[in-house]
Amino acid sequence: MSTDRVVLVTGGNRGIGRAIAERFVAEGYKVAVTARSGEGPSGVLTVRADVTDAASVDAAYAQVEAELGPVEIVVANAGITKDTLLLRMTESDFDDVVTTNLGGTFRVVKRAAKGLMRAKWGRVILISSVVGLYGSAGQINYASSKSALVGFARSLTRELGSRGITANVIAPGFIQTDMTAELPAETQAEYKRSIPAGRFATPDEVAGVVAWIASDDAAYISGAVIPVDGGLGMGH
Repeated sequence: MSTDRVVLVTGGNRGIGRAIAERFVAEGYKVAVTARSGEGPSGVLTVRADVTDAASVDAAYAQVEAELGPVEIVVANAGITKDTLLLRMTESDFDDVVTTNLGGTFRVVKRAAKGLMRAKWGRVILISSVVGLYGSAGQINYASSKSALVGFARSLTRELGSRGITANVIAPGFIQTDMTAELPAETQAEYKRSIPAGRFATPDEVAGVVAWIASDDAAYISGAVIPVDGGLGMGH
């Protein structure tokens, strides 16, 4: 399959974001990724951007538009964690995570919105987490920022749904990345016991769902939260 559609994936230099970018390249899209450092996978345009800074986001879009064309599919994936229990969590621990994960999504999606409206077609895909609705001790900042993406996508659906634009949330569970690989074997086994599927997902399993929600097959799905978590957060 080949398509002229332009995709922008934030935080596309590693982990889930990188797998998403690779999947879109494999399916023939024109793909750009933002990264604060490092490079995206081969076949993509890597642009520098800090999602906490609107001017930086604007400059990144201008570069993508000049080299690839208007962005039609936005995958807001860039995120950080600063885990600690509430009583130890500082103001900056909370603010930094919310400013990046939620504020960053706002800046990235807002910058794309006019172009999507002009094209009367668009896909806004927000990468959340099972933790957003399931909760997690030590992650009040992160879980809050990720659950907020549900309200964001549903409000955007009400604003732009009549213009051929969808907005959906993907909620991955435990994914096999460098980060989970470093966990002690005992901890990994404990996590796997809580997952009905009995295993972690591969980043590509998340990427496949993202690519599908961006496709014409998913044109009538909007405001949805799609779990990719092996059944961990069922009912949420």
